Amino acid sequence: MTDPSVIVRKQGRAGRLTLNRPKALHALNQDMCERMTAALLDWKDDPDIEVVLVDHASDTRGFCAGGDILMLAESGRSDGIAGANFFAAEYRLNALIYEYPKPYVAVIDGVTMGGGVGISVHAPYRIATENTLFAMPESGIGLLPDVGGGYFLPRLAGELGTWLALTGARLKGEDVLALGVATHFAPAETLADLKERLCKDGPNTLTSLQTKATGRFEPHLDDINACFAGQTLEMIVESLATGSEWAQAQNAVLATKSPLTMKVSLRQMREGAALAFRDVMRMEYRICSRMIKTANFQEGVRAVLVDRDQAPNWDPKTLSDVTDDLVDGFFQPLGASDLTFLEI
Repeated sequence: MTDPSVIVRKQGRAGRLTLNRPKALHALNQDMCERMTAALLDWKDDPDIEVVLVDHASDTRGFCAGGDILMLAESGRSDGIAGANFFAAEYRLNALIYEYPKPYVAVIDGVTMGGGVGISVHAPYRIATENTLFAMPESGIGLLPDVGGGYFLPRLAGELGTWLALTGARLKGEDVLALGVATHFAPAETLADLKERLCKDGPNTLTSLQTKATGRFEPHLDDINACFAGQTLEMIVESLATGSEWAQAQNAVLATKSPLTMKVSLRQMREGAALAFRDVMRMEYRICSRMIKTANFQEGVRAVLVDRDQAPNWDPKTLSDVTDDLVDGFFQPLGASDLTFLEI
Protein backbone atom coordinates (compact mmCIF):
# COMPACT_ATOMS: atom_id res chain seq x y z
CA MET A 1 0.00 0.00 0.00
CA THR A 2 1.43 3.35 -1.02
CA ASP A 3 1.49 6.39 1.24
CA PRO A 4 -1.17 9.04 0.56
CA SER A 5 -0.06 12.02 -1.53
CA VAL A 6 -1.41 14.33 1.19
CA ILE A 7 -1.55 13.29 4.84
CA VAL A 8 -4.85 14.55 6.26
CA ARG A 9 -5.53 14.57 10.01
CA LYS A 10 -6.75 16.58 12.96
CA GLN A 11 -4.37 17.74 15.67
CA GLY A 12 -5.64 19.78 18.59
CA ARG A 13 -7.56 22.76 17.20
CA ALA A 14 -6.06 22.33 13.72
CA GLY A 15 -6.77 20.47 10.55
CA ARG A 16 -3.41 19.45 9.12
CA LEU A 17 -2.54 18.92 5.47
CA THR A 18 0.97 17.57 4.85
CA LEU A 19 2.15 17.26 1.25
CA ASN A 20 3.72 13.83 0.83
CA ARG A 21 5.48 13.34 -2.50
CA PRO A 22 9.08 13.96 -1.39
CA LYS A 23 10.72 12.39 -4.45
CA ALA A 24 8.89 14.96 -6.60
CA LEU A 25 9.53 17.80 -4.13
CA HIS A 26 5.79 17.54 -3.38
CA ALA A 27 4.81 18.82 -6.84
CA LEU A 28 1.02 18.85 -7.15
CA ASN A 29 -1.00 16.34 -9.09
CA GLN A 30 -4.77 16.07 -9.39
CA ASP A 31 -5.04 13.55 -6.55
CA MET A 32 -3.32 15.99 -4.17
CA CYS A 33 -5.60 18.84 -5.20
CA GLU A 34 -8.68 16.72 -4.71
CA ARG A 35 -7.55 15.42 -1.30
CA MET A 36 -6.86 18.96 -0.09
CA THR A 37 -10.17 20.22 -1.44
CA ALA A 38 -12.14 17.42 0.20
CA ALA A 39 -10.46 18.05 3.58
CA LEU A 40 -11.05 21.80 3.44
CA LEU A 41 -14.71 21.28 2.62
CA ASP A 42 -15.07 18.78 5.47
CA TRP A 43 -13.45 21.17 7.95
CA LYS A 44 -15.13 24.43 7.02
CA ASP A 45 -18.15 23.73 9.26
CA ASP A 46 -16.39 21.47 11.77
CA PRO A 47 -16.53 23.20 15.18
CA ASP A 48 -13.43 21.30 16.32
CA ILE A 49 -11.29 22.86 13.57
CA GLU A 50 -10.28 26.47 14.19
CA VAL A 51 -7.25 26.68 11.90
CA VAL A 52 -5.79 24.81 8.90
CA LEU A 53 -2.04 24.12 8.82
CA VAL A 54 -0.37 23.15 5.53
CA ASP A 55 3.21 21.89 5.40
CA HIS A 56 5.26 19.15 3.75
CA ALA A 57 6.70 15.83 4.84
CA SER A 58 10.34 14.75 4.93
CA ASP A 59 13.25 17.15 4.35
CA THR A 60 13.51 20.92 3.82
CA ARG A 61 14.32 20.86 0.10
CA GLY A 62 10.83 21.54 -1.12
CA PHE A 63 7.51 22.74 0.21
CA CYS A 64 6.00 22.28 -3.26
CA ALA A 65 8.01 22.59 -6.45
CA GLY A 66 5.07 23.21 -8.78
CA GLY A 67 2.70 21.01 -10.75
CA ASP A 68 2.89 17.86 -12.85
CA ILE A 69 4.39 19.44 -15.96
CA LEU A 70 5.22 16.18 -17.73
CA MET A 71 1.59 15.08 -17.42
CA LEU A 72 0.47 18.42 -18.85
CA ALA A 73 2.83 17.99 -21.79
CA GLU A 74 1.60 14.45 -22.46
CA SER A 75 -2.00 15.63 -22.29
CA GLY A 76 -1.30 18.55 -24.59
CA ARG A 77 0.08 16.18 -27.21
CA SER A 78 -3.34 14.50 -27.38
CA ASP A 79 -6.70 16.09 -26.58
CA GLY A 80 -5.63 18.18 -23.57
CA ILE A 81 -8.50 16.86 -21.44
CA ALA A 82 -6.37 15.47 -18.59
CA GLY A 83 -4.47 18.75 -18.42
CA ALA A 84 -7.65 20.80 -18.35
CA ASN A 85 -9.03 18.57 -15.60
CA PHE A 86 -5.89 19.10 -13.53
CA PHE A 87 -6.07 22.86 -13.99
CA ALA A 88 -9.74 22.84 -12.99
CA ALA A 89 -9.02 20.88 -9.78
CA GLU A 90 -6.02 23.06 -8.95
CA TYR A 91 -7.71 26.39 -9.65
CA ARG A 92 -10.83 25.44 -7.69
CA LEU A 93 -8.53 24.62 -4.78
CA ASN A 94 -6.77 27.99 -5.17
CA ALA A 95 -10.14 29.77 -5.09
CA LEU A 96 -11.26 27.71 -2.08
CA ILE A 97 -8.12 28.75 -0.20
CA TYR A 98 -8.64 32.40 -1.15
CA GLU A 99 -12.27 32.33 0.04
CA TYR A 100 -11.83 29.97 3.00
CA PRO A 101 -13.73 31.07 6.12
CA LYS A 102 -11.16 29.83 8.64
CA PRO A 103 -7.51 30.82 9.17
CA TYR A 104 -5.19 28.92 6.82
CA VAL A 105 -1.46 28.81 7.60
CA ALA A 106 1.07 27.65 4.99
CA VAL A 107 4.63 26.84 6.08
CA ILE A 108 6.68 27.40 2.91
CA ASP A 109 9.94 25.85 4.10
CA GLY A 110 11.93 24.98 0.96
CA VAL A 111 11.27 25.26 -2.77
CA THR A 112 7.96 27.06 -3.36
CA MET A 113 7.24 27.47 -7.05
CA GLY A 114 4.22 27.43 -9.36
CA GLY A 115 1.57 25.22 -7.82
CA GLY A 116 3.23 25.53 -4.41
CA VAL A 117 2.70 29.27 -4.58
CA GLY A 118 -0.96 28.70 -5.50
CA ILE A 119 -1.67 26.69 -2.32
CA SER A 120 0.05 29.23 -0.07
CA VAL A 121 0.07 32.82 -1.33
CA HIS A 122 -3.72 33.21 -1.33
CA ALA A 123 -3.92 32.30 2.36
CA PRO A 124 -3.85 34.91 5.15
CA TYR A 125 -0.74 33.42 6.80
CA ARG A 126 2.44 32.34 4.96
CA ILE A 127 5.55 31.48 6.96
CA ALA A 128 8.92 31.54 5.18
CA THR A 129 12.23 30.25 6.52
CA GLU A 130 15.87 30.54 5.50
CA ASN A 131 15.23 27.48 3.29
CA THR A 132 12.47 29.12 1.26
CA LEU A 133 13.14 29.48 -2.46
CA PHE A 134 10.32 31.26 -4.31
CA ALA A 135 9.86 31.65 -8.06
CA MET A 136 7.26 31.65 -10.82
CA PRO A 137 9.53 30.17 -13.53
CA GLU A 138 6.88 29.23 -16.10
CA SER A 139 8.06 31.57 -18.87
CA GLY A 140 11.13 29.33 -19.17
CA ILE A 141 9.04 26.31 -20.22
CA GLY A 142 6.51 28.04 -22.42
CA LEU A 143 3.75 28.31 -19.84
CA LEU A 144 2.84 31.31 -17.67
CA PRO A 145 2.64 32.18 -13.95
CA ASP A 146 -0.82 30.79 -13.27
CA VAL A 147 -2.48 29.54 -10.01
CA GLY A 148 -3.63 33.12 -9.45
CA GLY A 149 -0.37 34.74 -10.53
CA GLY A 150 -2.45 37.19 -12.51
CA TYR A 151 -4.02 38.28 -9.23
CA PHE A 152 -1.25 38.42 -6.63
CA LEU A 153 1.69 39.45 -8.81
CA PRO A 154 0.16 42.73 -10.09
CA ARG A 155 -0.75 43.57 -6.50
CA LEU A 156 2.85 43.49 -5.29
CA ALA A 157 4.55 46.86 -4.92
CA GLY A 158 5.31 48.73 -8.13
CA GLU A 159 6.35 46.46 -11.00
CA LEU A 160 7.81 43.67 -8.86
CA GLY A 161 5.15 41.27 -10.09
CA THR A 162 5.86 41.99 -13.75
CA TRP A 163 9.58 41.47 -13.17
CA LEU A 164 8.97 38.15 -11.43
CA ALA A 165 6.46 36.94 -14.04
CA LEU A 166 8.68 37.67 -17.03
CA THR A 167 12.12 36.73 -15.67
CA GLY A 168 11.21 33.90 -13.29
CA ALA A 169 13.61 35.47 -10.77
CA ARG A 170 14.28 33.38 -7.66
CA LEU A 171 14.11 34.85 -4.19
CA LYS A 172 15.20 33.28 -0.92
CA GLY A 173 14.41 33.46 2.77
CA GLU A 174 13.73 36.94 4.06
CA ASP A 175 13.50 38.26 0.47
CA VAL A 176 10.16 36.44 0.26
CA LEU A 177 8.93 38.24 3.38
CA ALA A 178 10.12 41.61 2.07
CA LEU A 179 8.34 40.91 -1.23
CA GLY A 180 5.02 40.24 0.50
CA VAL A 181 4.70 36.63 -0.67
CA ALA A 182 5.27 35.58 2.95
CA THR A 183 3.59 37.29 5.89
CA HIS A 184 5.94 35.91 8.55
CA PHE A 185 9.47 34.53 8.90
CA ALA A 186 10.69 31.86 11.31
CA PRO A 187 14.02 29.99 11.57
CA ALA A 188 13.56 26.44 10.31
CA GLU A 189 14.84 24.99 13.57
CA THR A 190 11.83 26.49 15.38
CA LEU A 191 9.17 25.04 13.08
CA ALA A 192 8.44 21.84 14.98
CA ASP A 193 7.64 23.77 18.15
CA LEU A 194 5.77 26.45 16.18
CA LYS A 195 3.50 23.89 14.54
CA GLU A 196 2.74 22.27 17.88
CA ARG A 197 1.79 25.64 19.35
CA LEU A 198 -0.32 26.51 16.30
CA CYS A 199 -2.31 23.32 16.71
CA LYS A 200 -2.76 24.03 20.42
CA ASP A 201 -3.30 27.80 20.48
CA GLY A 202 -4.29 28.82 16.94
CA PRO A 203 -3.05 31.75 14.81
CA ASN A 204 -2.36 33.98 17.84
CA THR A 205 0.85 31.96 18.06
CA LEU A 206 2.13 33.88 15.04
CA THR A 207 2.22 37.25 16.79
CA SER A 208 5.75 36.54 18.02
CA LEU A 209 7.17 35.97 14.54
CA GLN A 210 9.17 38.34 12.37
CA THR A 211 6.98 40.30 9.93
CA LYS A 212 9.42 42.73 8.29
CA ALA A 213 12.64 42.29 6.32
CA THR A 214 14.82 43.99 3.75
CA GLY A 215 15.01 42.20 0.41
CA ARG A 216 18.12 41.89 -1.69
CA PHE A 217 16.08 43.05 -4.68
CA GLU A 218 15.39 46.45 -3.10
CA PRO A 219 18.49 48.25 -4.48
CA HIS A 220 17.04 47.57 -7.94
CA LEU A 221 13.51 48.84 -7.30
CA ASP A 222 13.98 52.01 -9.33
CA ASP A 223 15.11 49.95 -12.33
CA ILE A 224 12.30 47.44 -11.85
CA ASN A 225 9.63 50.12 -11.65
CA ALA A 226 10.99 52.11 -14.57
CA CYS A 227 11.86 49.30 -16.96
CA PHE A 228 8.98 46.90 -16.36
CA ALA A 229 6.23 49.52 -16.55
CA GLY A 230 5.96 49.31 -20.33
CA GLN A 231 2.64 48.30 -21.86
CA THR A 232 4.37 46.12 -24.46
CA LEU A 233 7.23 43.64 -24.28
CA GLU A 234 9.07 45.64 -26.89
CA MET A 235 8.95 48.73 -24.64
CA ILE A 236 10.23 46.72 -21.67
CA VAL A 237 13.06 45.18 -23.67
CA GLU A 238 14.12 48.57 -25.06
CA SER A 239 14.12 50.10 -21.59
CA LEU A 240 16.21 47.25 -20.16
CA ALA A 241 18.64 47.24 -23.07
CA THR A 242 19.49 50.92 -22.55
CA GLY A 243 19.45 50.82 -18.76
CA SER A 244 21.89 50.00 -15.99
CA GLU A 245 24.17 46.98 -15.86
CA TRP A 246 21.54 45.19 -13.74
CA ALA A 247 18.81 46.10 -16.23
CA GLN A 248 20.85 44.75 -19.12
CA ALA A 249 21.34 41.50 -17.20
CA GLN A 250 17.55 41.21 -16.90
CA ASN A 251 17.27 41.78 -20.63
CA ALA A 252 19.65 38.88 -21.19
CA VAL A 253 17.38 36.71 -19.06
CA LEU A 254 14.32 37.69 -21.11
CA ALA A 255 16.17 36.71 -24.28
CA THR A 256 16.11 33.09 -23.08
CA LYS A 257 12.36 33.00 -22.36
CA SER A 258 9.44 32.17 -24.62
CA PRO A 259 8.37 35.24 -26.66
CA LEU A 260 4.82 33.92 -26.82
CA THR A 261 4.35 33.28 -23.13
CA MET A 262 6.06 36.51 -22.15
CA LYS A 263 3.57 38.49 -24.24
CA VAL A 264 0.65 36.50 -22.90
CA SER A 265 1.97 36.91 -19.34
CA LEU A 266 2.32 40.65 -19.69
CA ARG A 267 -1.30 40.94 -20.76
CA GLN A 268 -2.23 38.60 -17.89
CA MET A 269 -0.49 40.97 -15.44
CA ARG A 270 -2.09 44.10 -16.84
CA GLU A 271 -5.63 42.70 -17.03
CA GLY A 272 -5.36 40.79 -13.76
CA ALA A 273 -4.61 43.98 -11.86
CA ALA A 274 -8.23 45.07 -12.34
CA LEU A 275 -10.02 41.72 -12.08
CA ALA A 276 -11.67 39.92 -9.17
CA PHE A 277 -10.01 36.69 -8.03
CA ARG A 278 -12.42 34.29 -9.73
CA ASP A 279 -12.21 36.23 -12.97
CA VAL A 280 -8.42 35.88 -12.90
CA MET A 281 -8.68 32.14 -12.33
CA ARG A 282 -11.15 31.84 -15.20
CA MET A 283 -8.78 33.83 -17.43
CA GLU A 284 -5.82 31.63 -16.52
CA TYR A 285 -7.83 28.47 -17.13
CA ARG A 286 -8.63 29.65 -20.65
CA ILE A 287 -5.00 30.48 -21.33
CA CYS A 288 -3.39 27.36 -19.86
CA SER A 289 -5.92 24.92 -21.32
CA ARG A 290 -4.89 26.25 -24.71
CA MET A 291 -1.19 26.80 -23.99
CA ILE A 292 -0.41 23.15 -23.19
CA LYS A 293 -1.50 22.18 -26.71
CA THR A 294 1.04 24.46 -28.39
CA ALA A 295 4.31 23.34 -29.97
CA ASN A 296 5.89 26.15 -27.97
CA PHE A 297 5.03 24.52 -24.62
CA GLN A 298 6.07 21.09 -25.84
CA GLU A 299 9.44 22.50 -26.88
CA GLY A 300 9.96 24.25 -23.54
CA VAL A 301 9.27 21.04 -21.63
CA ARG A 302 11.61 19.10 -23.92
CA ALA A 303 14.46 21.57 -23.45
CA VAL A 304 14.13 22.03 -19.70
CA LEU A 305 12.69 18.80 -18.31
CA VAL A 306 13.24 16.01 -20.88
CA ASP A 307 16.46 16.49 -22.85
CA ARG A 308 17.60 19.22 -20.45
CA ASP A 309 19.76 20.91 -23.04
CA GLN A 310 18.35 24.30 -21.95
CA ALA A 311 18.18 25.33 -25.60
CA PRO A 312 14.51 25.63 -26.58
CA ASN A 313 13.65 26.45 -30.18
CA TRP A 314 10.71 28.71 -29.38
CA ASP A 315 7.70 28.90 -31.68
CA PRO A 316 7.18 31.76 -32.48
CA LYS A 317 10.87 32.60 -32.38
CA THR A 318 10.82 36.37 -31.77
CA LEU A 319 8.66 39.00 -30.14
CA SER A 320 7.80 40.47 -33.51
CA ASP A 321 6.43 37.08 -34.59
CA VAL A 322 3.91 37.12 -31.73
CA THR A 323 0.94 39.07 -33.09
CA ASP A 324 -1.81 40.70 -31.06
CA ASP A 325 -4.31 38.33 -32.66
CA LEU A 326 -2.28 35.32 -31.54
CA VAL A 327 -2.17 36.59 -27.96
CA ASP A 328 -5.85 37.50 -28.00
CA GLY A 329 -6.81 33.96 -28.94
CA PHE A 330 -5.61 32.59 -25.60
CA PHE A 331 -7.99 34.86 -23.67
CA GLN A 332 -11.22 33.98 -25.45
CA PRO A 333 -14.06 32.32 -23.47
CA LEU A 334 -14.38 28.54 -23.61
CA GLY A 335 -18.18 28.55 -23.61
CA ALA A 336 -19.62 25.56 -21.78
CA SER A 337 -16.07 24.43 -20.94
CA ASP A 338 -15.19 27.56 -18.94
CA LEU A 339 -14.03 27.07 -15.36
CA THR A 340 -16.65 26.75 -12.63
CA PHE A 341 -16.08 27.06 -8.90
CA LEU A 342 -17.07 25.38 -5.66
CA GLU A 343 -19.54 27.29 -3.52
CA ILE A 344 -18.84 27.35 0.22
